[in-house]
Amino acid sequence: MGFEQLAALKEQLAKQAKAAPRAKTRRAPRKASARPAKTVSEPAKPVDPVRQAIAKLQKRFPQTFPKNPAPKVPLKIGIFEDLVQQAQEIGLTESVLRDAIRTWCRGTRYWTSLVEGAPRVDLAGQETGHVALADANRAQQLQAHRAARAQSQPATAPKSN
Repeated sequence: MGFEQLAALKEQLAKQAKAAPRAKTRRAPRKASARPAKTVSEPAKPVDPVRQAIAKLQKRFPQTFPKNPAPKVPLKIGIFEDLVQQAQEIGLTESVLRDAIRTWCRGTRYWTSLVEGAPRVDLAGQETGHVALADANRAQQLQAHRAARAQSQPATAPKSN
């Protein structure tokens, strides 16, 4: 193909591109990201309100609700009542707060923080008492029960937290 033929072909392609509707023109491909792109037909994933509530608590009270990998700290007995008083400021309902505290306090990460004599903290992160022997023993029982349950389940089953 000669230079003149290439120039004529370029002009012809330019005319076709102008005449073609915009929807059919393709953009340059984007760089691949770690996450796959969402398609239009894919429904949005619902966000767990308990996770949202815990995130709000972590943002508002970082000393009391530390983010992973920092160890959790034993919470003050009656901290739920303190949170209910601030529920509107935080933007959470009482039932969502109850579920968030229940979820926060039932994991292995929290149970390992319940050691006899460890300081309990209030919403400001200030020490307000200590973990009693009965609370520490209960946390150890819960951990042992979860470990026994995990061993009795098949290896392919997902473990719950």
